[in-house]
Amino acid sequence: MNVQTKREREKELVSLMIRIYCRKKHGGRSLCQQCAELENYARQRSDKCPFMENKTFCSNCRVHCYKPEMREKIREVMRFSGPRMIFYRPVTAIRHVIATKREKKRLEESNGN
Repeated sequence: MNVQTKREREKELVSLMIRIYCRKKHGGRSLCQQCAELENYARQRSDKCPFMENKTFCSNCRVHCYKPEMREKIREVMRFSGPRMIFYRPVTAIRHVIATKREKKRLEESNGN
C-alpha cells in the first residue's frame, strides 16, 4: 500500500471514530464544534506525519505530534469508539486487533534484545 493511500485510510478512520463519539456523547447528527476541531486537527496531523510509511499506530510513535490537550481528546475518542468499531467496520476492527498484537510482540522482542 502506498503512503498516500495509507494516509487517506487513516484520516477516514479517525473521522469515523470522531463521528461515532460525537453522535453518542453529544447527541447531534453532525459534528459539534469541538469534535469538528478535533477532526480537522487529527487530519492535519496525518497529512504532516513524516513516519506514515513505517508507522503502525500513533500511540506507538516515538514522536508525539499532537498538542497535549488534543492528544488527550483523541485518546478519549479512541477509547470510546474503538470497541464500537466492530459494529461499523468489522473487518477494519479485526485487522486493527491483529496489527496491535503483532506490534506489541514486535516491540517486546525489540526491547528484550
